[in-house]
Amino acid sequence: MDLLTAAALFLVICLSCLMVLSTWWQMHRKSQMPPGPTPLPFIGNLLQLNTSDIYRSLMKIREKYGPVYTIHLGPRRVVVLCGYDAVKEALVDQAEEFGGRGEISIINWLFRGYGVFLSNGERAKQLRHFSIMTLRNFGVGKRSFEERILEETHFLLESLRATKSEPFDPTFVLSRSVSNIISSIAFGNRFEYEDQEFLSLLRAILEVFQFASTSWGQEEENPNSEFFLENLIMTTLNVFFAGTETVSTTLRYGILLLLKYPEIEEKIHKEIERVIGLNRIPTMDDRPLMPYTDAVIHEIQRFGDMLPLGVARCVTCDTKFQGYTIPKGTDVFPVLGSVLRDPKHFARPDVFDPQHFLDDNGQFKKNKAFMPFSVGKRSCFGEPLARMELFLILTSILQNFRLKSPIPPEKIDISPMLVGFATTPHFYEMCAIPL
Repeated sequence: MDLLTAAALFLVICLSCLMVLSTWWQMHRKSQMPPGPTPLPFIGNLLQLNTSDIYRSLMKIREKYGPVYTIHLGPRRVVVLCGYDAVKEALVDQAEEFGGRGEISIINWLFRGYGVFLSNGERAKQLRHFSIMTLRNFGVGKRSFEERILEETHFLLESLRATKSEPFDPTFVLSRSVSNIISSIAFGNRFEYEDQEFLSLLRAILEVFQFASTSWGQEEENPNSEFFLENLIMTTLNVFFAGTETVSTTLRYGILLLLKYPEIEEKIHKEIERVIGLNRIPTMDDRPLMPYTDAVIHEIQRFGDMLPLGVARCVTCDTKFQGYTIPKGTDVFPVLGSVLRDPKHFARPDVFDPQHFLDDNGQFKKNKAFMPFSVGKRSCFGEPLARMELFLILTSILQNFRLKSPIPPEKIDISPMLVGFATTPHFYEMCAIPL
């Protein structure tokens, strides 16, 4: 046997031993963690996951291993939480332990660990507090910001009138308006709808979404401050990115659902006529008086399920959970889609049905399993803004237009085009018929 052959044989033996040791170590560590499918060396459980629909793959594994289980994405070990009970116990009852931010590869690549979205520890606390206070100072949740949303909605309505009832794709019509609302916070001004740089930015945000949504003057002397240029820029971009695509995609999915179910749209029109009429603009004061419209918007968010896997968390210390031990630093997927479709809380989880949020008297009914913005310490702090946008924009559109599809409702496909980090509907065309 020559030296080269001996070296090759030795290498094969070493690799084989490493594979055996890797499998043994994973199984040993797994004995203390939630159960799950046996991982293969190096690739983990990737062969058991359909990359075009990760959510359904995870739900299939849940059928065998229950609502809390472990999978391996290559060398990355992840604990998956399914259903309301498991997600609530982790994110609310054990919020501190499950308060770390896990890895999201494409987002990590874009923001390099800076900004409020993916930060951990003291950085996360400082930037989250700063972001919430900044949004409040700009009037989010107050009447002043309501007026800002309605002002941008005026430009949206003009854009819809310009279509002259002809079919058009609403993707960028909606995202331009939503993006301009958040731009007024992040950048201090809005963009013209035909601005090519603006449209290029919106296309880039859509592509990323589909590929996976105080005083500073004492701060220079604070060695523990997180308010340095990279963090502030990335936090601004975090807010702009998240505030643009999630709401605009929700609206796009919502309009598609109303095209599919014109009888639901008709009920909203009647409620608008009764409560608001056609001679004044909607306000947030109208929402409590419009239970059906409110129920439809909630159901759009539930059925549309923008972030089905939730945003990855990680445990901040060795954590006891439902009789298992999850080692510090382990990533966790709180699968929000499984909560929004939990049959214990929604009578027809796979059907678009506004009755999920209405009582027997037709009044709006809260549901504790409604958590599209997540829950706990790392929940979306943009929720108040998103709720205002969804109500004011959708109500304003339906106060001025009837929606019509170029194809019959029965042929409209409301299944998602992509389900991964985010859910996106198929592209479609619609007509906006002035009232």
